[in-house]
Parts: sequence; structure tokens; C-alpha cells
Amino acid sequence: MIYDYEVVTGKGEKLSLSEYKGKVILIVNTATGCGFTPQYAPIEKLYEDYHDKGLEILDIPCNQFGAQAPGSDDEIHEFCTLHYNTTFPQMKKSDVNGENELPLYTYLKEQKGFEGFDEHELKAILENMFNAADPNWASTPDIKWNFTKFVVDREGNVVARFEPTADMDKVEACIQALL
Repeated sequence: MIYDYEVVTGKGEKLSLSEYKGKVILIVNTATGCGFTPQYAPIEKLYEDYHDKGLEILDIPCNQFGAQAPGSDDEIHEFCTLHYNTTFPQMKKSDVNGENELPLYTYLKEQKGFEGFDEHELKAILENMFNAADPNWASTPDIKWNFTKFVVDREGNVVARFEPTADMDKVEACIQALL
């Protein structure tokens, strides 16, 4: 269950997800230098609009995709607050794939695998890049890129996975339905 996992905050403190029992949780791997980085703005808007209604956000910076989160935890936090006025909690920069991936991400990927990219101006670029690297990329549950989002309901069930190409209105509609 999701509540069995913990993450480390950007300040180095352990955070048990059991603290979020009864809340809807949006978990997203982020990066400061990505074509999807502007998604910080609608994510912050979700936090502002729904936090008081029970939404929590776990922002987990990750440098595994194109080295697009190169800074320290403090530098990443400063970038996000300066450029996007983020107020939601930011976790320690972590891996989401591979031998050093957060156990939380192992669990998330077991619950919701990759189902394809939504129509988006970057879809073809991403697919071509992945096809060149691994023809079987679409059949694995791995996180494919920055700003992949998982939504967890109030009972701790992983109910949705949204790829970075998903329209943020779809993410919001999913969250609204669970609140």
C-alpha cells in the first residue's frame, strides 16, 4: 500500500506517506530545464485550488532524463519558487528508474504501467528518441520522461498515471473527481 513508503524531503527529513492518509496525492517527477517545466505553473494552481480540500503534492525532482535537473535540492527549490512561485512540498532529488530508484516508484510503476503518450507537440520527438534507444521501450512500465504524474485516491489506491504529454485539464478532472 502507498502508505508503507516514505520519501526524503528537500530538507533531508523523512516523510512517511502514512501522513497523507485520507488525502488525494499527486506524485510527479520534475525537472527545472525541461520542455515540460512550465507544468510547474498548473501544478501550483492545483495545489492552491485544492490543498484545502484534501490534495497533497509530492514533487520529486529527477535528473535521469536528459540531465534536466542538474542543481542541488536547494537550487531546484530556489528555481521553482522564483520562476513558478511554488508552495507545495518538494522532495529530495531522486531516481525513478533503475537500480537506485525510490522504492515508491517501483510500487507506482507496478500499479500503473505506461499506456502511451497523449497527442502533444512533443509526442513524436519523444517516441522517435525512445525508438532509437530501445525498440521495446513502450512495453516497459518505466517512467519515460520528466513530469510523469500518478494520482492516489483517499484510500491509498494508485488510480491514474498521466504521461508528461497529458493535458493538465485531464489531471485536474481526475483530482476533482476524487476530492
